[in-house]
Amino acid sequence: MLDLKFVVENADFVKDAMKTRSGEYDVDAVLKLDRKRRDILKEVEVLKAERNRESAQVAALKKEKKDASEIIARMKEVGDKIKELDAQLAPTEADLKMALLSIPNIPDKSVPIGKDDTENKEIRRYLTPTEFGFTPKAHWDIGDDLKILDPATAAKISGARFTVYRGLGARLERAIYNFMLDTHTANGYTEIFPPYMVNRDSMYGTGQLPKFEEDAFLVKNNGYFLIPTAEVPVTNMLRGDVVDADKLPIYYCAYTACFRAEAGSAGRDTRGLIRQHQFNKVELVKFSMPESSYDELESLTAEAELILQKLGLPYRVVCLSTGDLGFSSAKTYDIEVWMPSYGRYVEISSCSNFVDYQARRMNIKYKTRDGKTGFLHTLNGSGLAVGRTTAAILENFQNADGSVRVPEVLVPYMGTDIIK
Repeated sequence: MLDLKFVVENADFVKDAMKTRSGEYDVDAVLKLDRKRRDILKEVEVLKAERNRESAQVAALKKEKKDASEIIARMKEVGDKIKELDAQLAPTEADLKMALLSIPNIPDKSVPIGKDDTENKEIRRYLTPTEFGFTPKAHWDIGDDLKILDPATAAKISGARFTVYRGLGARLERAIYNFMLDTHTANGYTEIFPPYMVNRDSMYGTGQLPKFEEDAFLVKNNGYFLIPTAEVPVTNMLRGDVVDADKLPIYYCAYTACFRAEAGSAGRDTRGLIRQHQFNKVELVKFSMPESSYDELESLTAEAELILQKLGLPYRVVCLSTGDLGFSSAKTYDIEVWMPSYGRYVEISSCSNFVDYQARRMNIKYKTRDGKTGFLHTLNGSGLAVGRTTAAILENFQNADGSVRVPEVLVPYMGTDIIK
């Protein structure tokens, strides 16, 4: 979340920043609740000072064996008023915290101003879009023809937006995430295998709550949430910690299944692996000193790109505009892989710098050798979305006879160079 003092002292700047984002955000509600809180605290302080003075008077009168009943009665009224104000303070502070949690991060000055994804800025491309000497098929048709993707059976046992992987399809998915983990750990990331369920505090910590609760799967019998991404459990590993600055940066990578209700996506990508309720992903998480976090964002993005380069898949990198920026992010690069059936690039990774926004929510701090403390910066990115990588391989490496060539780097994991 944003720093309350910063919001109060720079209200116009924060309001202007919110105008560049998608949605409406009530900065005035934060200011109003903060004034109410301050007024209550000020009145309580005045009343407590009055009570202290009168307590001294009562003590003096009693010492002189004089009647202090009138002052004692007045002190009771003051005490009752203080209790009344204290009762008002707790809900006011709770409302203030919720209002502050509902304000997204401020976009970095390098982020392009734009109303939505149509105004994202392309940064670079790798390879040219795949061309075929035949009419290419969509990955869901390839998967059906090869009997390796089975959404019909998944619909029977679960419902829409699930897929059963069979045979070499299941092996391909497993090969992809093992290849990703091996690549990232070789580049200095520590592998983490976290729980798939988290508590409410963890969801608040990374910014999924309160705004995106409708997109989450809540486990009703215990109040846990199925994770929408490994970002949530992995970033919360340091919640409440003070980290020695000498130990930063810290790099973690994690493979998990991810679960999303996709509440706002009715009618979008209903076929195939692009938008599922359950999907696999390898996540990259970084903890950084503030002064180096934007350099870490560049290297994070490059490390996610490396997977696509090794696979030989065409992609591009775009910098998200303010209108397309995620709630908690100050700056995000999307990596988009070429999908022949779509005739366009499709997001396969988002690499974001959250600066101190998440760390402030989770109270994660650094401490330097000279004793200075502050909120560290958090970053994360997909390295990559596994199901979308499977889809991209099936489409970009398909052959005229319906088979699919296995990318060279995956052959040792697959035990074959062709899916047919």
